[in-house]
Amino acid sequence: MLCVLGYVVTNRFRELERPQTGRLKDVVLMATVTGFESLRIPSRSDMKQFAELFEPLFLGSSNEARRQAAAALSQCPHVPESVALLIGSMPISIAAAFLTRARAIPDRVLVSIIREQGPAHARAIARRENLSPSAIDALVEHHQPAHSEERLDGGSDRRAPGARQTQAPTAVADREEKLRAEIKALARVGTQEKSDRSLIQPIGELHCALLVRFARNGETALFSTALADALGTSRALADRILLDVSGQQLAAALAALSFPAGEETRVLELLYPHLSERIGGGNRAEALIRNLDRQASIERVASWLRADAGPRPPRHERLLADNRAADPRRQESQSIASQSKTADAKRSFGRQ
Repeated sequence: MLCVLGYVVTNRFRELERPQTGRLKDVVLMATVTGFESLRIPSRSDMKQFAELFEPLFLGSSNEARRQAAAALSQCPHVPESVALLIGSMPISIAAAFLTRARAIPDRVLVSIIREQGPAHARAIARRENLSPSAIDALVEHHQPAHSEERLDGGSDRRAPGARQTQAPTAVADREEKLRAEIKALARVGTQEKSDRSLIQPIGELHCALLVRFARNGETALFSTALADALGTSRALADRILLDVSGQQLAAALAALSFPAGEETRVLELLYPHLSERIGGGNRAEALIRNLDRQASIERVASWLRADAGPRPPRHERLLADNRAADPRRQESQSIASQSKTADAKRSFGRQ
């Protein structure tokens, strides 16, 4: 397919250079990108040919076509390094999606973009799911103000020269270490938040309607089953949530599922009637929901789900369970007992 695209581009190269053919350049660019995307595992020659075709088409296309091409290649598992550097060096309005989502950008390209482009490019790279230590170090260097040593020395002319030369580098190193720790912490928090959100999907209309219906009819068993299905967990965990008569655990679970606020109040009142008690300008259920933090609820419920998905405790079987493996010692004792009973029967019969 790339060979066909190369033939088209080569034969129409003069036509593509005309100022009236901007639209045609956009079409050929997207056709080239689509052809490359269709290659499941591109060979080295495919990568080289695509890189040679892509640069002139990309630079000659409109900004909208560039954005579309960058967004499409951000989903591609294989992208030539020169193409990644070209897209990543474009204005942030074009490069943002590619820098944030593309998996095929080598670390050295990310480091180069961080060091050579502006703060907007660095922020886009900082939002990536996984950052290597070299990329984190480059982000730290990017955040470090230029000539920081001179600024740290500013207004300290009264000190001896030796003091400036020894203390300023130490302060710079401390600041760099602090920034590095902050960026790593932010990266861990972002990964944890995404992991928690991936564990808990917002509830759909069908599950929402079922939970409201089962709560209204007092069908707690069916409610527990539907809740377990909505959370993607076991029925046992859903039962434990419902057993909390304060309603706090169920309120947290519904908040993590993005349950509609009005329906959430209704469900809590139906399952826990004491929450209908009026206090102030509302009732206890409304106050309970009002005091919940959704992000904290997501983290809390996600921890429940991870614990529920962990290894199960060992299964304990009864000594005489039906599925218990044969015990040779028990078979031997049963054989001896059987022989003893047979001998006793014979002796009794002889006496009679």
